[in-house]
Amino acid sequence: MSAPIPDQVLRRLPALDAVRVIGALAVVGHHVGFATGRNTGDTAVGAWLSRLDVGVAVFFVLSGFLLFRPYAHARATGQRPPGTGRYLWRRATRILPAYWVAVVVCLLVLPQNRPASTGDWLRHLTLTQIYQHGQLRHGLSQTWSLATEVTFYLLLPVLAILLPGRRPTPGPPTSAHPDGVLRIALAATVVTGGWVALMGAGVLSLGLHTMWLPSYAGWFGAGMALAGAQVALRTGRGGRWRFLDDLGRAPLACWTVALGALAVATTPVTGPRDLAEPTAGQFATKLVLYLVVAVLLIVPVAFGPQTRTKGVFDSIVGRWLGRVSYGLFLWHPFVLEGIYLLDGRPEFTGDPLGTFLLTVAGGLVLAAVSYYAVERPFQRWGGRWPRRRSTSESQSRVAVATAAN
Repeated sequence: MSAPIPDQVLRRLPALDAVRVIGALAVVGHHVGFATGRNTGDTAVGAWLSRLDVGVAVFFVLSGFLLFRPYAHARATGQRPPGTGRYLWRRATRILPAYWVAVVVCLLVLPQNRPASTGDWLRHLTLTQIYQHGQLRHGLSQTWSLATEVTFYLLLPVLAILLPGRRPTPGPPTSAHPDGVLRIALAATVVTGGWVALMGAGVLSLGLHTMWLPSYAGWFGAGMALAGAQVALRTGRGGRWRFLDDLGRAPLACWTVALGALAVATTPVTGPRDLAEPTAGQFATKLVLYLVVAVLLIVPVAFGPQTRTKGVFDSIVGRWLGRVSYGLFLWHPFVLEGIYLLDGRPEFTGDPLGTFLLTVAGGLVLAAVSYYAVERPFQRWGGRWPRRRSTSESQSRVAVATAAN
């Protein structure tokens, strides 16, 4: 049995764009719930809105899956992995230009941020605002997760070397070949488990260190493990992971369980709904429940055959929303702050549904401007440089292009 060519194994999965949109809309809903004061209210609506930060788990698991998949494929087929310089360059041109524009606008335009100090500028422009208490500025509070994700981007080439273990031996593909899935999952669990234990022991701060990468290694690791399993399945080496394709054939069952896990997360087991610190146990419970939600949301789209559900996700609207979803993530807090400023609303008041619709509409307008004026030009530029000089680098381009989702 011959191994599939990279284009077949690493083909882009456009339906995942719709999953990214779901994550972005969930984050918007969470922030709207907080701004309108509903998150802290003793109502079912408030409970659900307060846990829509589950969208962050969706982003992190997706990033682990999409970015690690080319590395998993290179190891499974004995090819060269993506070049580190090119990978980092493409990540930088994908993320930083639009982010820097948002930082400049928020620090200059929002009156709550004026005058911004030199430290504010340096921390936000370098994505280091999460490493001290109380450094997130208005319109930029959501960027804590981007700072955490960028740390993962920087570490991924090293993790790709260290985690999967030895390369497959030559010969016909069999399920006995190592794919590194269990090793990755175990390592991620140990990192996050140890980090949470240190918070529980009082060594680390629940108010600060819950924003750092080790807290979410389990989420990124789950995405990486799913990538390893998918590559193993597509290259004929992953018989043990066939159940993931079976789950992919049952999207409604997966999403029902995911909804149940989120329902459990709306109860007090995951801690307070406001800005009060949870206990380490409550934080750990939230991490696990959110992980279940994210994985079961993604698996039916990333695994299994083409289904009618995937066809709905892989629509023109879904693809476009996926393209602008990063801009929606960046700009919706600015829009939300603007609604309250222009309307003269007191804090923690307002209709959550109306505010959500206004925020999404305004956010999509700015997201579209961001995509067409900033993101797409820089992505094209990032894709043209540095030039490819060999066949192996050309193959790496296929892998990194997939990772640019």
